[in-house]
Amino acid sequence: MKNKSDLSIVNLSTYTSPVVKEVRGKDFIEYGEDNNYFQYLIDRYNGSPTNNAIINGVSEMIYGKGLDATNSNKKPEQYAQMKSLFNNDCTRKLCYDLKLMGQCAVQIIYSKDRSRIVQLEHMPIETLRAEKCNEKGQIEGYYYYSDWTNYKRGNELKRIPAFGTSKEGLEIMYIKPYRAGFKYYSPVDYQGGTQYAELEEEISNFHLNNILNGLAPSMLINFNNGTPDPEQREMIERRIYEKFSGSSNAGKFILAFNDNPETAASIEPVQLSDAHQQYEFLSNESSKKIMVSHRIVSPMLFGIKDDTGFGNNADELKTASILFDNLVIKSFQGLLIDAFDKILAYNEISLHLYFKTLQPLEFVDMENIQDEETREEETGIKLSKEDDFRDSIAQDLIDLGEDEEELLKDFDLVDESDVDYEFDDEMDELIENVNNEVKLARVGKATPYRESEQDGKTPASKLLGYTFLVRYYYSPNRVKATSREFCKKMVAAKKVYRKEDVKSMDRIAVNAGFGKNGSDTYSIWLYKGGARCEHYWSRRTYLRKDGNKSLGKKLYDSEAKRRGFIAPKNAKKVAIKPKDMPYSGYTASYAKKIGISR
Repeated sequence: MKNKSDLSIVNLSTYTSPVVKEVRGKDFIEYGEDNNYFQYLIDRYNGSPTNNAIINGVSEMIYGKGLDATNSNKKPEQYAQMKSLFNNDCTRKLCYDLKLMGQCAVQIIYSKDRSRIVQLEHMPIETLRAEKCNEKGQIEGYYYYSDWTNYKRGNELKRIPAFGTSKEGLEIMYIKPYRAGFKYYSPVDYQGGTQYAELEEEISNFHLNNILNGLAPSMLINFNNGTPDPEQREMIERRIYEKFSGSSNAGKFILAFNDNPETAASIEPVQLSDAHQQYEFLSNESSKKIMVSHRIVSPMLFGIKDDTGFGNNADELKTASILFDNLVIKSFQGLLIDAFDKILAYNEISLHLYFKTLQPLEFVDMENIQDEETREEETGIKLSKEDDFRDSIAQDLIDLGEDEEELLKDFDLVDESDVDYEFDDEMDELIENVNNEVKLARVGKATPYRESEQDGKTPASKLLGYTFLVRYYYSPNRVKATSREFCKKMVAAKKVYRKEDVKSMDRIAVNAGFGKNGSDTYSIWLYKGGARCEHYWSRRTYLRKDGNKSLGKKLYDSEAKRRGFIAPKNAKKVAIKPKDMPYSGYTASYAKKIGISR
């Protein structure tokens, strides 16, 4: 009799997509194998670091800084009612469920007479199952059970009617996007990446258990006492699968009991010479596929560094941020806002809702935005009753500036140069001395020259008590279509400014949102339009038309600069474009976060 050998390949893992099914005798619709697909998603969230980071990040982006309304000033009473209904905790949980589970639900609590909605509460979506639809194809209710993993036929369920289908004091609004072929439940937007999230989890478990159990290699099990019949072979395969499949069994050993050595099963290690490369490939591939399934345009948006180099450039990161916000985040926000509008409509509340963005102001796509409401939605900066966002920006500083054309009627421009911070204060002192000398010589006149209380707000004719004037200009005189509104207005104004007036803007929000950590105030004198700005301050010196022009040359020749004055070490940032500063003008911590090197 010839020896026979038969080889069976045991498939240790199989991925199955969620199944939505009606079960005879049950009023609810099951979701997934064993009616437990929501728990499967929770497990993939908890087990995969990449999936976890993305879901957390996206849900935070959806919520942003909370719910607001562009017409809150016009409808303050309605706005107050909305804020009392949609508390921050409830809204944040809805955003989280929507991303993680693909749907979310909110409890709607009515007044006793059902004249209005008095309260909203988040309902964990994993506790709900949809009721079988009626003859018209409508879902009229949902069944609540605290833990469906332990549900058994006969357990008592609580039925809650769907929003707008009953006269009861409690209803459920179930919020989900439309998906073709899915009436009861909506698959998550990252559905194609769940198996890779599971793979990433299993790889981690495999390595951990290999280390804990001794790093044993994979094994080939040979049975040397003949080929069993199909039934016996199936039983053996099933038992091996049950005992040894899965990452948790990695590295475990097999203990065999045999009647004699001749019939003992032999176990041979299967050596993988490139095992480390295989696992590295699988790990990287899993991470990439998870990001693709979530439509991530740049891993840097979620603090994930990749090998492509994408995201190291701030402009690329800005583009990625705008793209992701428009393609992904806004669709989630729009779905929630549509549902919120229906709830508010019951209380006769009509507001233009939006979620305040988490993005830095400079990452907001402001180009071609004309209407005020859209501008507020994009920036999160509230419109005032008197002024809109565009009119308020930079205006306080511009109001302190002087028209150079008026100055030039009585003064000549004798010098224009980039601010030398090691010499600027010395020049101020030299000019002050010259001005004082000239004014002292004129004291015998019938109307002596008097110093103005604030040069910046007085006509040039009243400045003739000075031989020299020093002003500062916002340079260069050009902007791009993508330039910030502050820079556009400063360049368009074509005014010159006193140093003290520019520095006084440290306390006034003339370029809100561009300070450290998105603050409204910062040093305009040092940082101009904010991080990555391409403008700087230049110094302009004017000589009175009837003044001694030789003084101008004397003031600026090399000997004058060495007249014994010790120049204080001022900040060098005034004449430097923020774009050319370390970290492009950002704080070191934020620059590192967005991938900008020093």
